[in-house]
Formats: sequence, structure tokens, C-alpha cells
Amino acid sequence: MDLKSKIEDLLNEVAELKASNDKELEALRIKYLSKKGVVSELMNEFRTVAPEAKKEIGIRINKLKTEALEKINGLREQLLASAVTESAENLDLTRTAYPVPLGTRHPISLVKNEIIDIFSRLGFCLADGPEIEDDWHVFSSMNFPADHPARDMQDTFFIEAHPDIILRTHTSSVQSRVMEKQQPPIRVICPGRVYRNETISARAHCFFHQVEGLYVDEKVSFADLKQVLLLFAQEMFGKDTKIRLRPSYFPFTEPSAEMDISCNICGGKGCSFCKHTGWVEILGCGMVDPAVLDACGIDSSKYMGYAFGLGVERITNLKYQIKDLRMFSENDKRFLEEFTAAN
Repeated sequence: MDLKSKIEDLLNEVAELKASNDKELEALRIKYLSKKGVVSELMNEFRTVAPEAKKEIGIRINKLKTEALEKINGLREQLLASAVTESAENLDLTRTAYPVPLGTRHPISLVKNEIIDIFSRLGFCLADGPEIEDDWHVFSSMNFPADHPARDMQDTFFIEAHPDIILRTHTSSVQSRVMEKQQPPIRVICPGRVYRNETISARAHCFFHQVEGLYVDEKVSFADLKQVLLLFAQEMFGKDTKIRLRPSYFPFTEPSAEMDISCNICGGKGCSFCKHTGWVEILGCGMVDPAVLDACGIDSSKYMGYAFGLGVERITNLKYQIKDLRMFSENDKRFLEEFTAAN
């Protein structure tokens, strides 16, 4: 058989090539395109071709090489597409989307979001402010006297180079910023992290989280405040929850009160958690002092309001019965995984 006829037969053979797996495809590549393959052998024979036939034979050999390469690449694409289709058909859509365990929200975040949700449904908007504040917004605008103990180094973190710049000790600073920029009606809640210079222990930390609320408008009463706090307590701890208000003192409210709820562990009967009183303190509140309104540019003869503040860690302790505050900031994975279901 002459070389031209041999090439024609090989062209017909290449056109009919098939492969059902990668192993068979690799065998075809080696047979036709490797250094010792069919095309290489034809090139060796090409050297003995008569000069007048070299052009025609050379064109036919190049055609064989091109068609063999295209055929093998085409078979490779078919195998890949088939594998993708088979994989899609075998995909279990009921499985979790990710093979790795999902993270969980921090208990502080869970409770803070729940508190925000409750007050949002009562018509309160979110307000935010800086954690590094000045003395005016943290203390002076809130009616703290110059000699108030809270200004002392024992309670407040001061910036050494700037004695009037501090880490905020409460989110009331956000309230003062809102009142400076907005005239009533004002109805906001101010969640955020605050800092106090305290010894870290199971019951105290140098930073914690607060949610404070403020409502300023005409004809606002203490009865309005009491009803809002009752609704909050029942939404957070259950419809059977009772509240009581005890007289207290805060520089920025007058009258002021501390609010207790009936112990959600013993149902108000008395236990070690509530110190056998049946009540647990959760927040402070009161009517906004007229001096605070005036300091922030609001006419206290026309407007009045109420304010309240609660510690998120305190509510989290009650909700999940966590006895050591340090657990919230130690990032112990075992502790955080306990709240997976709460997400």
C-alpha cells in the first residue's frame, strides 16, 4: 500500500474514533500524536517520498495531524460534559449547602437584636454615635455635676493627652447628639458598647453593652413609660411577667426609677437567683430632666420625655442563665456552640 492510500485510511479511521473514559482517550492520543505515534511514523516515511510528490503528501499528513488533534480534543470535551451532567444528576439537593459547620451568632448579638426588634415594633428608631466621646455629650449635657463620682478615674477611661476626650460610659451620649440635631417628636433607641474602669470579675467587666431609649414630645407621662416597659418585659420574658418600679436617682432623669421583673426562673416565688425576693432588677428609667432638654436645645416648657437604659449582658444572663460575664468575651467555641439553635 502506498503512503497516500495509507494516509486516506488513517483519516477515515480518525473520523470514527471513540472513547468512553479518560484512559481510552489517553491511549488514542499516544497512538496518533505521541513521538512514536502514527503521525511521527508517517513523517519518517515522508523522507523517502519522491520530490514531485512531497507537497501533496505533506499536505495530507498535516491534515491527518490536525484532524486527529481536533477529534481527540472533541472527545475530551464530551467526556467532561458527560461527567458534569452525571454529577448534577447525582446531586442531593436536600444536603446542607456547605460541607463545613456554620458559625453561630454571639448570645449578646442575639439578645441585642431581640431588644431592638421589640422596641422597633413600638415605634422606636435606631440611633448610633461614637464610642470615643467628649465630656460634654457624656456628662455635661446629661446634667452630671462637675464633682460627680462618675467623672472620676475610678469609673471612666480618659484619653491621657486629651482629658476632655473619654471612652463613653453610657449610650446617653447618643441621645444628647440626637436632641442637638433634631426637634421633637423624638423616639429612638441607642444600642452600643460602653466602657468603665472596673475590675474584671464574674459580675463586672471593663466593657459591656447597653440599649438606651428616649422619647420626647408634648404631654409625655410616666404612665407612658411604664406601659412601654411592661410591654417590653412581657415580650422578652413572657406574658406572665410582672414589673415593679422603685424610686431611684439619676442625674439626667427626674423622677427616676429602677425597674424589676418577676423572676423568670422561679416565677416570683423566690430562689437563689433572685435572692429569694421574687424580683430581679433589669433597668433604670425616668422622666428626662428639664435641664437636659434645655442643654440640648429643646424647649422644656413645651416638651417633656422619658428615658430608660438596660444592660444587654444583664438581660442575656436572665434569658440564658449565664453566671459569669467573662464568658461573653473569651470566645470559647464550646460556649458559643450552645447558642446554635437560637440563631
